[in-house]
Amino acid sequence: MDDQTRMLAGLAGLGGLSQGDVGDPDSVRKQLGQPQQDIGDILQQIMAITDESLDEAQARKHALNCHRMKPALFSVLCEIKEKTVLSIRGIQDEDPPDPQIMRLDNMLLAEGVSGPEKGGGSAAAAAAAAAAGGSPGADGGIEHSDYRAKLAQIRQIYHSELEKYEQACSEFTNHVMNLLREQSRTRPISPKEIERMVAIIHRKFSSIQMQLKQSTCEAVMILRSRFLDARRKRRNFNKQATEVLNEYFYSHLSNPYPSEEAKEELAKKCAITVSQVSNWFGNKRIRYKKNIGKFQEEANLYAVKTAVDAASVSAQASQANSPATPNSGTVCPCQPPLTPTPPSISITLPPHTNQLRSMLLHTHCSSYTLAEV
Repeated sequence: MDDQTRMLAGLAGLGGLSQGDVGDPDSVRKQLGQPQQDIGDILQQIMAITDESLDEAQARKHALNCHRMKPALFSVLCEIKEKTVLSIRGIQDEDPPDPQIMRLDNMLLAEGVSGPEKGGGSAAAAAAAAAAGGSPGADGGIEHSDYRAKLAQIRQIYHSELEKYEQACSEFTNHVMNLLREQSRTRPISPKEIERMVAIIHRKFSSIQMQLKQSTCEAVMILRSRFLDARRKRRNFNKQATEVLNEYFYSHLSNPYPSEEAKEELAKKCAITVSQVSNWFGNKRIRYKKNIGKFQEEANLYAVKTAVDAASVSAQASQANSPATPNSGTVCPCQPPLTPTPPSISITLPPHTNQLRSMLLHTHCSSYTLAEV
């Protein structure tokens, strides 16, 4: 009833009513020529506006704005507002920036996801490659290109979702501001209060922004971890390089410490660096000493392979230097010189696929021909 009394007191100055008449609502209505209606019914109608249809609400708002007593009602509302707002003036208007959002922004900027695209993905890929211990090369270029492509996808998704977020926040903020400006015609709303409401809306939307940035940072970290794991798995040498290194190791088993010149030559053959050759031999020596029995079989295989390769090279050189027929001018060192064998009794040997066997048969047949003569 206090609010009703203040409202009627505001109406008294405009209607020519005395202070005694103000205390009696029925007397006020008689003086103003209004029908007797309880003030509670009027307030109930005002509160029911939210439940009415849009057309009915617009019609009621238009009638209220055109009513001759609206200025008096507005002044009473301003008085009530001044007394009520004293309790909320102590509230802090601006909150400090969220430190978690600041950390997320710094990380996204460092990874090249937010901000202008100036090769952030390439720098991140190079840093990841250095952390993995890899060396720059053709494979590294392909890996960096793949990393940049996937990072560009993450960047595109992030900016697309951020644009949707900013658009939704802007639309909702404009809607609330227009609504408050519209309501300010009926009830007192200061511009500062509108700014405070906008700040509250932005704080509500900041939780969505934090989730977006956090999920984007997680996607970048997963991409980096996969990139590093893939590089670690590809650090093993190919089969050909391993064969070359193992062959040298077992052929120099008595002293498996290659010189700098040998390391450079092996590095060129295997298409790796000299430091990688040194590391491989160091690890190989340690593994060999720990499990000699296991690696002894591997050493025997490489020894046989080396012997066969040497015999094959010797056989090819012998065939290249020997005459076409095995008994033409061939003299056994334990026999005196003999006359050449007539062509009519010459023996032609059949070809053999095994070169070692061909050499043995060649020597045996030559001795047999001389003995027969």
